[in-house]
Amino acid sequence: MKIKAIIFAGILGLLWAVCATAQPRTKATPSAAAIYSREDADAMRTDGEQRFRANCGRCHAAPQKFPPRMMATIVRHMRVRATITDEEMRLILHYMTQ
Repeated sequence: MKIKAIIFAGILGLLWAVCATAQPRTKATPSAAAIYSREDADAMRTDGEQRFRANCGRCHAAPQKFPPRMMATIVRHMRVRATITDEEMRLILHYMTQ
């Protein structure tokens, strides 16, 4: 019983040490708005909306607001069914997350 408590305390101490020295997380990839100028972002949104209406709008209503990660998963799964290209998927995802 005493050995388990010592091991447990050691693990907690190790976790505390790791957490205390860890660097704060930063966003790994900047958003599309940070990469592109305002005009480019607006053009991408417009293109994405057109692609959404042409490919997705046949079966789906206007998109609801979901977190970007969830929306990326949804678009990736629907890409196969709608047979859209990577570029179209990127534009649609940009439109749906703005």
